[in-house]
Amino acid sequence: MTVPAPPVARQAGCIAIDGRGVLIEGAPGTGKSSLALALIDRGAELIGDDSVMLAAENGRLIASPHPNTHGLIEVRNLGLLPFPCRENAPVALIVTLDPGAPRYIEKPEQAVLTGIAVPMVRLWPQECPPALKVELALDQYGLQF
Repeated sequence: MTVPAPPVARQAGCIAIDGRGVLIEGAPGTGKSSLALALIDRGAELIGDDSVMLAAENGRLIASPHPNTHGLIEVRNLGLLPFPCRENAPVALIVTLDPGAPRYIEKPEQAVLTGIAVPMVRLWPQECPPALKVELALDQYGLQF
């Protein structure tokens, strides 16, 4: 019997839209938490901010809250605030906030985390986070579960 590998911490945020996880990555100050907050305002559920736990389960990448930041999100100028938190979700898409993001893509890149390939798109970080772009990318390129 194969024993599953323990979850690993990853510096990223994660929200769930209709049960599908979106991992939000990028350099410090690119707006990861602001993007998560904008998506939560549009109906997404918080899984984790700044750090999440990732595990491979049955061929899917599962994200769950990091125990040190469970149910907290950093709201710039206000601090760490409590939010309702979903306990886990399969990751369907990785969004990387990147000032070098291409203007358009024909297909998503792939990232392999804990042995699981997940589609990845790069979005230009902006003062107003591109929440609608994340929803469109999830619909267009995200894994279906």
